[in-house]
Amino acid sequence: MGTRNSHAYDISLFEKLVPKYRYDGREDVRIWQKRAYARLWDRLGMDRMQRTQDDAFAVTAREETQYGLEIDFTYESEPGYEVPGFVILPRNVKNPPVAICIQGHSTGMHISRGRRLFPDDERCFKDPDRMNAVIAAGEGYAAFAIEQRYMGVCGHNEERKVPGCVVGQALPPLLLGRTAIGERVWDVMRLIDVIETHFTDVDPKGIVCLGNSGGGTTTFYSACIDERIAYAMPCCSACNYYESIVLNWHCACNYIPGIATDFDMGDLAGLIAPRGLVVINGSEDGIFPPDGVDRMFAKAQEMYGYFGADGKCEHFMGTGGHRFYAQGAWDALKRIKAREKEKV
Repeated sequence: MGTRNSHAYDISLFEKLVPKYRYDGREDVRIWQKRAYARLWDRLGMDRMQRTQDDAFAVTAREETQYGLEIDFTYESEPGYEVPGFVILPRNVKNPPVAICIQGHSTGMHISRGRRLFPDDERCFKDPDRMNAVIAAGEGYAAFAIEQRYMGVCGHNEERKVPGCVVGQALPPLLLGRTAIGERVWDVMRLIDVIETHFTDVDPKGIVCLGNSGGGTTTFYSACIDERIAYAMPCCSACNYYESIVLNWHCACNYIPGIATDFDMGDLAGLIAPRGLVVINGSEDGIFPPDGVDRMFAKAQEMYGYFGADGKCEHFMGTGGHRFYAQGAWDALKRIKAREKEKV
């Protein structure tokens, strides 16, 4: 007898699934990496994005704050689509390295800089680690942040409580052969272009990209696609698909058509290797469960081994739930960087 439970049937398909692009060790890993990159690029719908001739970059505000010089700006990532962003430039740091800090499902990027704009913001500050741009600036980085598509001023509902991707705004791009996560990755790529072109007082080499939840997802896929990201720190987001977005409810922005037939997230870590990767999660996170993260990281370690880059991949599990763990993340990054210096 079969089942009438359609979700149970889908789960049975996942339980038998072997990703077609999983590396089997029979070809040069760099050749596999090129093939896998092209496949992920296609799955994300990146060819559907439109490149601008002019990024229309504009500074909209400057302010000295307790954290440093804060500059607000906008740029066009696609013709007619304006991305708002900001940077915190730390004091007394000449030519600081760059950290791109991506806020997850919240009321917007302003949380990253510790500002309260909307009534529902207060709950976000129960977790001070959500102020990831402030923390990055404190680590001596030029901390950049942009508003993710379908979030904050780029897509919340009228009460500023629910990101647009939660209420379905991330679904129409699928009809155009695009994906919400692909669009977000594209905006990060164009941000790096903006940094290289318009921020000559920062060091665009050795870029760190980080974020929690929806910010971690964008971090992970951006690092897969853009080699200018030297270190990726995705939190509460890097997990086997089955344990996370199959068995649990998630926002539509997590779903990429057909991706699981080609890869699991641990396989995709091979597109980040041999660059630095810190996988972060919480021991009590119910939507990105520790078991799924452990399995994802084991595969990631295997991929890093093929590149002879075992010391460039770390896992930190915090004691708690679905949140960012800043201390553990930054400490792990420092260990990776220290090992890099030892090899020089």
